[in-house]
Amino acid sequence: MSKINSNGAPKQNLSPSKRVPTPGKATILATGKAFPRQLLHQNCLVEGYIRDTKCEDLVIKEKLERLCKTTTVKTRYTVMSKEILDKYPELATEGSPTIKQRLEIANPAVLEMAMEASLACIKEWGGSAQDITHIVYVSSSEIRLPGGDLYLASELGLRNDVGRVMLYFLGCYGGVTGLRVAKDIAENNPGCRVLLTTSETTILGFRPPNKARPYDLVGAALFGDGAAAAIIGTDPLVGKESPFMELNYAVQQFLPGTQSMINGELSEEGIHFKLGRDLPQKIEENIEEFCKKLMAKTGIHDFNDLFWAVHPGGPAILNRLESTLKLGSDKLECSRRALMDFGNVSSNTIFYVMEYMREELKKEEGEEWGLALAFGPGITFEGILVRSL
Repeated sequence: MSKINSNGAPKQNLSPSKRVPTPGKATILATGKAFPRQLLHQNCLVEGYIRDTKCEDLVIKEKLERLCKTTTVKTRYTVMSKEILDKYPELATEGSPTIKQRLEIANPAVLEMAMEASLACIKEWGGSAQDITHIVYVSSSEIRLPGGDLYLASELGLRNDVGRVMLYFLGCYGGVTGLRVAKDIAENNPGCRVLLTTSETTILGFRPPNKARPYDLVGAALFGDGAAAAIIGTDPLVGKESPFMELNYAVQQFLPGTQSMINGELSEEGIHFKLGRDLPQKIEENIEEFCKKLMAKTGIHDFNDLFWAVHPGGPAILNRLESTLKLGSDKLECSRRALMDFGNVSSNTIFYVMEYMREELKKEEGEEWGLALAFGPGITFEGILVRSL
């Protein structure tokens, strides 16, 4: 355990299961997750995707087979199904203007998953929906006014004066941004309880393969659908709430001149994504300085003295981060497990990583301090110095 207390944390030398939350600091009080009913096994993906999109190009098929192996993903959940393709065959037709149809599918699917994750989270928390004072809603998968935040608040039966924040189209770093915003709200409104919900589907980006769009195959091999939720608040009620992680200090940073490195454009055919080949290298070149900025408040200098909850954008990013920071082979295990079990589920994935990390930290001698990290369009880095309770 760390012996420092420069952040104002109690000095007691307590066991990992009995650490006391820092007064006034935001904590995660509960989490929840949800997925669509369609479970996709990676070893069945190629045949299904090639069949559904009526692709006859063997070169594309072989490339997708290679990608499915290199992503390390084993299973994913997806909203897309045979029933949807039977109803909307134009989704698998090149050049079809289908944004209306995609939103007809995505908007209710995203809300349904957000509802399920939120209800699971509220159940674990043990409080009442009427006690939720704020909601932070994160998604890059729906487009409408009013937004999903209002629909979710209404469906959950939240008070009509609940404070709502909607974070749209942040991509993979949206979950950590949501944590940072929820942290700010909680710490500036003592006694409040913030419901943070993220929900994503790949429906907007589904399309048949095309040699002119090589990244479409990466998306087909890597991304999944799902939702997550967390309750955030300060000064947990003893005997009633069970905080497991403190959100101690947060930093967001973008890398100038890298706006085109991760690019998404909305068109009549849905969302088109482009990913620069230099993305892992750019992260590698800047990650050490960013992490040191977060660690400065702890007095810890060895990266291996921390636990790591990193958004698994893909195996290449995790490998570069592990190599650059000289992390032990077990340090990114929770990120690799989440990637293997769920794929890259955009803003949700960090919560799946943190749930696995929660299990690991219950073990003896678990680290007290850690970093929660995510990377996305910008290139944007989001990071939070977290403390295991």
